[in-house]
Amino acid sequence: MNVISTSTFFFKKAFPILWVGIIAAASVTAIAAGALSKAPFFLIGPVFMLVVGFVVFRKFVWDLADEVKDGGSFLVVRRGDCEERVQLSDVMNVSMTQFTNPPRLSLRLRKPGRFGDEIVFIPKMPALRFNRFARNEIAEDLIRRVDSARQERR
Repeated sequence: MNVISTSTFFFKKAFPILWVGIIAAASVTAIAAGALSKAPFFLIGPVFMLVVGFVVFRKFVWDLADEVKDGGSFLVVRRGDCEERVQLSDVMNVSMTQFTNPPRLSLRLRKPGRFGDEIVFIPKMPALRFNRFARNEIAEDLIRRVDSARQERR
């Protein structure tokens, strides 16, 4: 089976820890320098940044599948220790958001599975990409194959 997703370790684990660590280090440094006594509302900024970070991570990062393998007529999706096999004929829609970081490929399912009614992952991207408007090869291939699987199902 061919892996068609990119590793999510940095986005799901390392970046949130880095985000909280930088905010905590800046806050502790400012408090040690006496910012809290000079401006009692100082902590509103760091708390706001933590809340915004949590909302953004929850909406755009923590729902990503860890690994997606292509098995021809099906995909094997892994998130943590859980794996699910998804038939391409059960996929209702394939959509790609290219201008987000990370780019996200979404598979909307006809009936919810173990991970819900939508599976989202970061597709493998070419090392050098000069045209940001170019279509993603993995997304285009999945669109064609899902359509073909639906036609065969009828």
